[in-house]
Amino acid sequence: GSLPLVKPPWGRITAIDLNRGELVFTIANGDVHPSVRAHPALAGVALPRTGRPERAGLLVTKTLLFAGEGGGMYGLPGGGGPMLRAHDKATGEIVAELELPANQTGLPMTYAVDGRQFIVVAVGGPDHPGELVALALP
Repeated sequence: GSLPLVKPPWGRITAIDLNRGELVFTIANGDVHPSVRAHPALAGVALPRTGRPERAGLLVTKTLLFAGEGGGMYGLPGGGGPMLRAHDKATGEIVAELELPANQTGLPMTYAVDGRQFIVVAVGGPDHPGELVALALP
């Protein structure tokens, strides 16, 4: 694919404190897509996180923001990816990266069983049948 004509970030998360009406943080949602990193014009260039040009499902808990990279369903170069990240809700800092078996295709959900919290996300792709993936801390 060709490089997008717009400078990155191509996908981002913007957190706003609705009580104060102030910007809390803005971060790129996703790493550099391999097709961008491999472009000959970028050989030897250290690239920061660029985000993915995709709508990604988000979930906010008391202290964390969970964000996938999206399903890649729009056919955009670099769209989507199989990562789900947990960010510190106050700063946007990545606290965990979890590789999913396929791209995120639905909004993350949360539930608790016997005091243990789970995050569930729908995944799928052209070569991967749809499924639900449940994640929890050990």
